[in-house]
Amino acid sequence: VYTGLTYIFAVILLVLPYFIISRYYFALLWTLLNAILMIFIFTYFISVSKDLSFKKKFAEMAAISLLVAAISFAIGFLFKKFSGISI
Repeated sequence: VYTGLTYIFAVILLVLPYFIISRYYFALLWTLLNAILMIFIFTYFISVSKDLSFKKKFAEMAAISLLVAAISFAIGFLFKKFSGISI
């Protein structure tokens, strides 16, 4: 139940900017900031509970997450450019 509720909260927090802001790039920026905040909180919790280096874990998790987001954005951008389909 805890994991499910946390997942639902995270998804709501990540998609909420797209319902509030009509300019997609600002919504994307807000979503990325929300993601970094969630990574910060989660990394802090893990670092304290497992006695790990916060800076190293945060950098690692943020880099992986933002890289995945950038790749996904690039794939969507290229698909839109070459297919002409816009959602």
